[in-house]
Amino acid sequence: MNPILAVRDLHINFGGILAANGINIDIYPHELIAVIGPNGSGKTTFLNLCTGYIRPASGSVVFEGQAITGLSPRTITRRGIARAFQIPQLFSHQSVLENVMLAVAARHGIWEAMTPLARSSYKAEARAILDLLTLGDIDDRLTAILPEGFRKLADIAIAMALRPRLLLLDEPTSGVSSTEKISLMDTIVRVLRDQKITALFVEHDMDVVERYADRVLVWDAGRVAAEGPPHEVLHSASVLERIIGVA
Repeated sequence: MNPILAVRDLHINFGGILAANGINIDIYPHELIAVIGPNGSGKTTFLNLCTGYIRPASGSVVFEGQAITGLSPRTITRRGIARAFQIPQLFSHQSVLENVMLAVAARHGIWEAMTPLARSSYKAEARAILDLLTLGDIDDRLTAILPEGFRKLADIAIAMALRPRLLLLDEPTSGVSSTEKISLMDTIVRVLRDQKITALFVEHDMDVVERYADRVLVWDAGRVAAEGPPHEVLHSASVLERIIGVA
């Protein structure tokens, strides 16, 4: 099976700090991959390199057999890679439904903010996405007043509206209460599996990683220090000591 995303020898540094130090990764269709590692190890930088927000000093990113290195974020999104952010990127004074409708309109190449909202086809598609993510009952609420778990799901709904084949999630459970994390991830993973979307998620909660990931990539100083199935990686003595901080 060919990888959906192939990363080869990515390098970049910021003021002498190696944020990417020869990264080599293959991600295969329908995988759910967790990225773990200490703060400052380069996890979010990797997402930025894959989505065009940062250009590498050297190396390549290939998506579905086509090089995307150096392309703009908008172009990469149109190729089929979407992203949900650690801090949800929402129009706070618009409803949940309007936020997703804008994303549907953007996928169709319409960038004027309000004109597309009258289109019944956009509304129907947005509502279908919200129903998938169990947000249909709150589609008329302003995103500014939503609890953090719902804001995370709304941000993912916007990404889903772009019809990605690869979805990158930056700390999907950060800011979410411990009692809500499992239900949040249950919803996200169910939708990813049902829609056959490959996903990579950065996560600090090891219980979440062990419960949901097919494979774990361990980041350390801008490189992949270890990888493998959760039951192996998360019980490795070196990973526990050096990365997770458990002696």
